[in-house]
Amino acid sequence: QVQVVESGGGFVQAGGSLRLSCAVSGLIVIIFSMGWYCQAPGKRRELVATITGGGYTFYGDSVRGRFTISGDIAKKMVYLQMNSLKPEDTAVYFCKAVIRPSALRPIKDYWGQGTQVTVSS
Repeated sequence: QVQVVESGGGFVQAGGSLRLSCAVSGLIVIIFSMGWYCQAPGKRRELVATITGGGYTFYGDSVRGRFTISGDIAKKMVYLQMNSLKPEDTAVYFCKAVIRPSALRPIKDYWGQGTQVTVSS
């Protein structure tokens, strides 16, 4: 059973920082990539940042230059350092891992339950 668990959300004032963590557990053959997505009330879930097993990173336009994704795919951990936070960053942040859980099972997206980030003005 593959599980994805986020932690580190919270309440912060504008201009502050938070660090999110994501851990994957369970029997896994390979993790292709891990990433962060956010969803504000009434809005669609959107990409924040991703990192591949080869270390390639990609950022959404609204966070580029302020957020940094890091981690070790092989160790099944990724982090999101969020600096210069803005009220519009307020959302639930979800971690997604693209995983092949076994040789007989297909590649699939696995999502965590999400962690709330609230930025006050």
